Amino acid sequence: MKMVSAIIKPFKLDEVREALSAIGIQGITVSEVKGFGRQKGHTELYRGAEYVVDFLPKLKLEAAVADEVVDQVIEAIEVAARTGKIGDGKIFVSPLEHVVRIRTGETGQEAL
Repeated sequence: MKMVSAIIKPFKLDEVREALSAIGIQGITVSEVKGFGRQKGHTELYRGAEYVVDFLPKLKLEAAVADEVVDQVIEAIEVAARTGKIGDGKIFVSPLEHVVRIRTGETGQEAL
């Protein structure tokens, strides 16, 4: 099992969710986060004063998936979230040692 985490632009959420649903991913967790990478933020004008926005709004998606579908999940997120511009995001994959479904007590693959 793997935990796939992706940082994406907020307006791409629906496309990514639909792409994951199409390949059979049943559940994801979405968090609103802020951060920056190579973008280094940007400047904005507010009431005539210029100020720097260091941390940009992003969404973090997390999905626990079976090893067999990791490549499909990565490809689905990558295609759906891509705009071709800087700041499209990143995908991280980490091993997932143990999963327990609280309601039933199921563990491992069955708990996904």
